Amino acid sequence: MRTDYKLKEITLAAFEEFLMVTEGQVNYKPTPEKWSAKEVLGHLIDSACNNHGRFVRAQFTEQLEIESYAQNEWVEIQDYQNQDWQDLLIMWRQYNLLLSNLMFNTPPATREKADSISGFQAYGKNLQETPNTLGYLMEDYVAHLKHHLGQIRTLISAEE
Repeated sequence: MRTDYKLKEITLAAFEEFLMVTEGQVNYKPTPEKWSAKEVLGHLIDSACNNHGRFVRAQFTEQLEIESYAQNEWVEIQDYQNQDWQDLLIMWRQYNLLLSNLMFNTPPATREKADSISGFQAYGKNLQETPNTLGYLMEDYVAHLKHHLGQIRTLISAEE
């Protein structure tokens, strides 16, 4: 299945699944330093934001430099813990539908174009040791999203 279809399908299913959870479930933090479901979802919004820029720039840049971002600081500064769950959920859904469309409109030749990617960890892998194509980054984005959706499910079920 193409990455864009997977992303859209996963996003819409998770959105429906998470619509009716309670505030107690999404506010639950296993320990003070661990993220709640709200904060994990906020991290996924940040990931969508950062990857959106990467995916667009990779289409017209030969030398793609990918910067990582301070994910814990992004989550803390944006205070996802105190934001409305449904607002976050809608923002996350819409951003991923935008990314799915971007992936759909990315020509196969552009997906396979090798980029020079340095200094970036993609879902725990150093890109200097893995395929460094835009297609790989898109697949990795979906894998990252699925991993964190699993975390959200675990957090929600822990507070039922």
